[in-house]
Amino acid sequence: MYISVIIPTRNRASELNIALESIEQQNLPQDEFEVLVVDNGSIDNTGDVVKSFRDKIINLRYFFEPTPGLHVGRHCGLKNANTDILVFADDDIRAFPTWLTAIKSIFEQNPEVVLVGGKNLPDYEIEPPTWVLNLWSQCKYGKCLGYYSILDFGDDIKEISPYYVWGCNFSIRRKVLLGVGGFHPDGMPKELLEYRGDGETAVSAAIAANHWKTIYHPAASVYHLVSKQRMTVAYLYNRAYAQGISDSYTKIRADNGLLEAARSRSTSNREMDLVKRTLRNGYEDGYAFHQLKVRSNPDILSWVLRKDYFDV
Repeated sequence: MYISVIIPTRNRASELNIALESIEQQNLPQDEFEVLVVDNGSIDNTGDVVKSFRDKIINLRYFFEPTPGLHVGRHCGLKNANTDILVFADDDIRAFPTWLTAIKSIFEQNPEVVLVGGKNLPDYEIEPPTWVLNLWSQCKYGKCLGYYSILDFGDDIKEISPYYVWGCNFSIRRKVLLGVGGFHPDGMPKELLEYRGDGETAVSAAIAANHWKTIYHPAASVYHLVSKQRMTVAYLYNRAYAQGISDSYTKIRADNGLLEAARSRSTSNREMDLVKRTLRNGYEDGYAFHQLKVRSNPDILSWVLRKDYFDV
């Protein structure tokens, strides 16, 4: 066995079913990979969905971990995996049939490679409005839309920045993930938003700082669900709000606990269109919320400055 696929999930049984169907259809022989589904406290029929694949995916395992937080599910998978190559995926992806074969080939043929990603193509639930399509932007390697975790860097294998391998399709050597301290908090429920961190970004930052190699492989790709609920201005505000929290967390850690003075909202908002204004307002509100929570609660500051989050 060469690869461990780790899928944290919570109350998205129907999406998980589609993800597992795509894994069942991989062209990599099933005796070369295992699948670990980590249930982060679902109250729907997630467990039944996993059971329905017992005879379809031979090395399928299920773990129930009620402690909230995406990092908890990811670390549960890390601790229980039987291989040295860890493939982290969201529960709302649909993998290319070549996904795992391509990942294996890159790691097998290139010992210096520590991180692998591919295309994260949009799986639009409904026809997207024009303003969603206009959110795509060009970057160094191709086009991307970070607020939906989708990107397309073309059909050539290439070395890229680790900051463009996102958590919905994130393949890494186990020893590297352990060595950099694992994932930071992410995916916290609404009532615990002040405990949100920057997720896999810290891992990417450590890889970049050490000049380790990251590879993009177009065959190591997935479709990532963009639901109709996500194609709303309200969703974008909440997504930007969460990003503001994450960036506040990153800044506090970088400054070793030094907090900024309160920021005022940007006055340039009057000149921005509705979508851009919503994103900016959400981001600034989230950043301010986190700064205030950390300033008023020393326990949250201690949480932000933890060395790692393997045991929480």
